Amino acid sequence: MTQEPISLDKALASFTEQWSPRIVTRVNDYDVRIAKVEGEHLWHAHEHTDEFFLVIDGELTIALREPEAGERMVTLPKGSVFTVPRGVEHKPTAPSGASILLFEPTGTLTVGDRHEEVPDHVDATTGHDLAVEDPEA
Repeated sequence: MTQEPISLDKALASFTEQWSPRIVTRVNDYDVRIAKVEGEHLWHAHEHTDEFFLVIDGELTIALREPEAGERMVTLPKGSVFTVPRGVEHKPTAPSGASILLFEPTGTLTVGDRHEEVPDHVDATTGHDLAVEDPEA
């Protein structure tokens, strides 16, 4: 990991893949990941960790299946944050596309510990290292 400032705009411009997060830095035992998203992800849950979302650009909707409240939708416009509690099934969608930042323990799979079948457009990964050629450019 670089010890130089990282431009999120340049980092996002360095890749085109959807639902395929890049690790921009690490904080203790957590990854700070960015991703471009469009369309639907999949229903999944992280049994042992919360999942933090920050919408950098666009709009993200997260469907939730909460044990007490049932199913509901949360819409996050640009600049909004939301944390999905551990164990809660959720399905992010971005019909018009969005750029997001995620904060999760290193090694956390993008499809969680429990999920439906993974579609071809979703990268089931623990995140890819960011490859920005010149972080100061």
